[in-house]
Amino acid sequence: MTSLRYRYQTIEFGKTDIHLRTLRNNQEFHDPTGLAEKLGISSASWPIFGVLWPSSLVLAHHLSEVNTEDKRILEVGCGIGLSSLLLNKQNADITATDYHPEVNGFLDHNCELNGDAPIKFHQADWAVEEDTLGHFDLIIGSDLLYEDEHINLLAQFINDHCRPHCEVILVDPGRGRKNKMCRAMVALGFESHQEVPTDTSFLERPFKGHILTFSR
Repeated sequence: MTSLRYRYQTIEFGKTDIHLRTLRNNQEFHDPTGLAEKLGISSASWPIFGVLWPSSLVLAHHLSEVNTEDKRILEVGCGIGLSSLLLNKQNADITATDYHPEVNGFLDHNCELNGDAPIKFHQADWAVEEDTLGHFDLIIGSDLLYEDEHINLLAQFINDHCRPHCEVILVDPGRGRKNKMCRAMVALGFESHQEVPTDTSFLERPFKGHILTFSR
């Protein structure tokens, strides 16, 4: 029997409801076989995937206004996968990725909770140069820039999975690395744009981050 405690909530996007089972808080931990530890995930960082962060809400609300018809979409570092769940509800062609070994189970449970088909999932390591993901028209992600060494790894991972004409939408909460990420993407041939989200009334606190858009 699991020792985890959960939280259930519903996020509204206009007339669309997305039901979520998340971890109760960011103090939860359950790695009985040591699988996460073998992947280098500490007990302190283990629960990060399983709670709903402000950047994830900003990304999902932003995407609710974006035309995703006929686009193959990849969510990078999806965590609890709110944006993937919303796009899945809209019958978009969405593939989710994360490094954490528990993410796929949570995604499957939340797809079932919403009465939707399972989301295609790939456990991705940005440092691995070859995988079977293929290429995408739109790549999305939120709150991914925790460390300086993540910048080039993430930029190259995105570049490796972009179609020749591709858009990338990342939400950064203001960890001080967005400009470095922008420079890395420009060096790979992308045009870069930053904007402050105009409406964050769905958040409990003011949002100090940016929506980063890259295109080529």
